[in-house]
Amino acid sequence: MAKELTPQAENYSQWYNDLVIKADMAENSAVRGSMVIKPYGYAIWEKMQAILDGMFKETGHQNAYFPLFIPKSFFSKEASHVEGFAKECAIVTHYRLKNDPEKGIIVDPDAKLEEELIVRPTSETIIWNTYRSWIQSYRDLPLLINQWANVVRWEMRTRLFLRTSEFLWQEGHTAHATRQEAISEAELMLRVYADFAENFMAMPVLCGVKSPNERFAGALETYCIEALMQDGKAL
Repeated sequence: MAKELTPQAENYSQWYNDLVIKADMAENSAVRGSMVIKPYGYAIWEKMQAILDGMFKETGHQNAYFPLFIPKSFFSKEASHVEGFAKECAIVTHYRLKNDPEKGIIVDPDAKLEEELIVRPTSETIIWNTYRSWIQSYRDLPLLINQWANVVRWEMRTRLFLRTSEFLWQEGHTAHATRQEAISEAELMLRVYADFAENFMAMPVLCGVKSPNERFAGALETYCIEALMQDGKAL
């Protein structure tokens, strides 16, 4: 395999792409920016998912699943939060196709949705809209929910596994009675992610808080783990 790989020193990005393809983990698909995760690559994901899922449940989290489609009005209510990825959203405007004798299959102009739907880039808006009915008093807290899902972000420059238009992930959404409880939860999960990266993936990481310029849109703080790659960049 080594003879078929672009040398790291020559082109680090191409070396990575060659490695993923030659290892038979994934390949590019017919859909722009989206990949096919092949059996070997998906088997690795299943092992990662199983380990992380166990770690989440050990810390009191439960799994749930929320809709793929989110009303556009939900995003309007959270404009500051959405700002970071508004330009990457995929939007559903119609619900039916029809066969045109001259043009073939077309979008039926009579099937326009009353309200456009966003294909989830992240699930905060739909999840917290649901939490409104789940949380009636402090007795319902803390609420510790995890979701395994796919999300869509219409990326301009894509790279297998690292940045694709559709990708698999997990997202935790928790509610707490106090600010300090929320901070403690975030710090706990930071340790969980670091534990997984270092002890299961053999990948040393740095843990910390993002600078204000790097902070997730709408957040008070953004906690993260980062690993240094051989080219000196942080991931």
